Amino acid sequence: MSRSNSQRTRDAASNKHAAFNKRSKTLRLFLLGNGLKPRVQAEAETVSRLVSGRAEIVTTDLEQEQDLSQLNADLAIVLGGDGAILRAARQMGYAQVPVLGVNLGKLGFLAEVAPKDFPDTFEKILAGEYQVVKHLMFECSADPPLDHTAKLIGLNEVVIQTGPPYKMLDIELAIDGESVTTYSADGLILATPVGSTAHSLAAGGPIVRQDMAAFVITPICPHTLTNRPLVDSADKTYQVHVRQSDAMLVVDGQIQIPLRAGQRITVRSAPVTFNLVKLPGHSYYRRLREKLTWGGQPIY
Repeated sequence: MSRSNSQRTRDAASNKHAAFNKRSKTLRLFLLGNGLKPRVQAEAETVSRLVSGRAEIVTTDLEQEQDLSQLNADLAIVLGGDGAILRAARQMGYAQVPVLGVNLGKLGFLAEVAPKDFPDTFEKILAGEYQVVKHLMFECSADPPLDHTAKLIGLNEVVIQTGPPYKMLDIELAIDGESVTTYSADGLILATPVGSTAHSLAAGGPIVRQDMAAFVITPICPHTLTNRPLVDSADKTYQVHVRQSDAMLVVDGQIQIPLRAGQRITVRSAPVTFNLVKLPGHSYYRRLREKLTWGGQPIY
């Protein structure tokens, strides 16, 4: 069976990053984070001193405002938690570079590196002792178009949820133009595998391994008990239609846009991937155990 175009794109990107250290003379960095959060400003100064003379910091953005898609870098160092990484991914838009997250937040599911470990981690980066794992991103558009932008790109999820006066919504779902069902619920979550451990998981959705090419559709408090989460291919196009005017579109938990009555939302995989630096000894299932506090001991 032939591979999909999206898989070939991910493979090509993986090969490009694997060859980085052989052809690049000076590592070019983005230094990113929310400067209003505790410890971020101080950690940014520490990182700047550590990399001085060994790498070039293209830009330091602690206001989370720059359009990073117009700049060139080899690596983005993001200081903070998962929220800072989600923001950075959207700032990079369609020009994604590998991300190394330094965890200054609470959970840090994507930000794996503790501040005390950054010096050793940076040595591994310079030596090429890391991998870059590709993760699905999505595009979200609306008909009629959204007021402030024609298209949104994100990493975690698109949520259509009820707004004031918080009545139940009737949400029609179609996949590749075929009607699937109408949910009577408080909302609907369309999540990537990365987003499957966020809002979708809290709403009863499954955990999907982060490097898979799939979407998770999870209703929020559905009125019909037989409505269950659905996992389907990332190669498909998802259309959501809400007839009521009191609905809200939320992207990655950070962008909120009121929807007009009858507006149709389309979600599909983006032509780019989110690229996360993976270090030796950091495995996906270990992260699930440690970050989600799974109990029990493995039996061998």
